[in-house]
Amino acid sequence: MKAIVVTDQTAGTAGMKLAERPEPQAAINDVRVQVHASGFTWDELSWPSTWIDRLGRDRTPVIPGQELAGVVTALGYGTTGLSVGQRVFGLTDSYRGGTLAEHVAVEARNLAPLPGDVDFTVGASVAMPGLTAWQGLFEHGRLQAGQSVLVHGAAGAVGSMVTQLAREAGAHVIGTGRAAHRQTVLDLGAQEFVDLENDALEDVGGVDLVFDVFGGDIAKRSAAAIRAGGTLVTIAGPTEARPADGLTIDFVVVSYRAQLSEIIRRVRDGRLRTNIGTVSTLDDAVAAFNRTGRRKGKTIIRVRP
Repeated sequence: MKAIVVTDQTAGTAGMKLAERPEPQAAINDVRVQVHASGFTWDELSWPSTWIDRLGRDRTPVIPGQELAGVVTALGYGTTGLSVGQRVFGLTDSYRGGTLAEHVAVEARNLAPLPGDVDFTVGASVAMPGLTAWQGLFEHGRLQAGQSVLVHGAAGAVGSMVTQLAREAGAHVIGTGRAAHRQTVLDLGAQEFVDLENDALEDVGGVDLVFDVFGGDIAKRSAAAIRAGGTLVTIAGPTEARPADGLTIDFVVVSYRAQLSEIIRRVRDGRLRTNIGTVSTLDDAVAAFNRTGRRKGKTIIRVRP
């Protein structure tokens, strides 16, 4: 099968190449999926789990990619809940990856049915950002109606999902980003916008929750904008930023079928808009990942027409 392969961690996306690899086999509780569309997270090649297994052993050559939508073609021993021929979407385990390929083996529990009226490109684009937003807001941030949330990068792939889900949940949403993103963020449902290049983040006061995607100085400055006892949720890695008398939670997204189903239901109902940027073929994937300009939205690889 065709697949995108990496062998050199220091080369980043420049080290990607299209190659032939053996088709994966479905192990116990796995399914094998014929991939129709796949996503790629921009910093995935910096994750330790991309390069080693859980015992610390090198697993190169690696096929990266966690996000996928496709059709089940085989069931592993003992696999239940899905069937051959079923349309599915979701995430692979980060220690397995493998979705930038024509076929991938995935734990069945990490996938959910993809309705027939939802395009594979949409399914692949919504899995990672949707789950990240859902878990950050509701599992870790414990967001409640009437609370206020500051959403960083609100026009981005994850931030746009956070903004929409928080607004639907009845929160007061303040989005941040570049000045050019103001109207986009307001159209997504934010009631206020903070231009991180020109506005003073410190002037935002007393929010219940901050959803951080940047880390670093932005995370530290954001902690001061949280009310006493509030929460800073970040996906940018461990940080020393702490709200007064509150919590800072750094988390890594995991795939849950029930949450995927809730997310795709909102997409079908028109309550949740995806944020798809470039759509490329597998043959053109390397070039797509090595674009020199700023990326807008989620880059999706359409593996099958």
